[in-house]
This record gives sequence, structure tokens and C-alpha cells, in this order.
Amino acid sequence: MLNRRIFSASVALSGLAAGAAQAATATVGQAAPDFTALDTLGKSHKLSDFKGKHVVLEWTNPGCPFVVKHYGGNMQALQSEFTGKGVVWLSVNSTAQGAADYLAPAKLMAWKAEKKGAATAVLMDESGKIGQLYSAKTTPHMFIINPQGVLVYAGAIDSVPSARVDDIRTATNYVRQGLNEALGGKAVSMSATRAYGCSVKYKDA
Repeated sequence: MLNRRIFSASVALSGLAAGAAQAATATVGQAAPDFTALDTLGKSHKLSDFKGKHVVLEWTNPGCPFVVKHYGGNMQALQSEFTGKGVVWLSVNSTAQGAADYLAPAKLMAWKAEKKGAATAVLMDESGKIGQLYSAKTTPHMFIINPQGVLVYAGAIDSVPSARVDDIRTATNYVRQGLNEALGGKAVSMSATRAYGCSVKYKDA
């Protein structure tokens, strides 16, 4: 009887542990998983420190043609528009150090300056832990978190999955649409879309 109780308790604890692990993964409509990361200047940023503000997470890789497309001015315009409205914009680079596209912090910072990027910070995630926490699959892959810390959007930057700059003009920009709705106190009407771009070059397990 005692063994049976011990077994039952172990199963219950295992279930709780599994539930906790699942809860830690980013899911639209649930609390965004917290993380801490260093930016290209070596400054530490903790997501929960921005509670009370809207936050955008943007997965990026300068070597990706889809990132090149949007950094022809589109991404910078979005960054400037919404950081000007109090939104915190965190670009995240989860490219592993061994990957051909990897840029060290100083070079990534130089790229941001060259492109006149207006992100609040560019975060280094060479281990891939943050990217995997958010199931970031592509560059770009976009996420919006509301002031209560809830993930309200995950997916593509816009509705046309191509690397052609001309397509930006005719696409619906899901990030702009979602941020305008969220800042206006409305629910995000398109809360999840399929991200497109280059695959994130994660560190081998």
C-alpha cells in the first residue's frame, strides 16, 4: 500500500514537472517566458524588467536574404515608429558561433549602425536558449508581448513570404497591425501567423 502511494505521488510530481516545462514555452495568450541576455554592448537585459510596456522580439541574422529585404528600410521604419511610442524593441540573434553567418557582438553592432537600426537593443543568443524558448524558427520571426507580460502575437512580419523588396508595398504588415491594435487597447486580430525566412542557425545539441 505504501509503495502504491509513493508511486502515485511520483507520478503526480512528474505530471507537475511536465506541466511546468510546457508552461515555460512561449504560447500566444499566455505569459511570455522570462529570459536574461547580454546585448552587443555587454549590457544585461531581462524581459520582465520591461513589464508595463509593449515589447517586440525580432529574430534576426544579417546574412539572411529575408532580413536583407526588410532592412532595406522597412524594419528600421517599424522600429522607429513604435519605439517612438514607448515600445521596447529587442532584436535577438540566435546564430551559433560556428555558423557561417555568425557575427561577433562588435560586428553585429556595426551592422546595426550601418543599417541605422532603431531597436532598443540587439541581444546575443549564441547558445540558442532564448530562441528555443520561443520556438523561433526563422529570421525574421516576430513576437509581441503586452504590458501585462502576455504574448499576443507570434509569426511573420507580413503577409507576403518572399525575399523581394517590392512585395513589402502590397503586404499586410502583421507587426504594425498588431501593435496598433494593442496600443489602442484592442485585442490583436491576427495573433498567430506562419513565420517565413531563413532557418535559425542554432548551435548543435
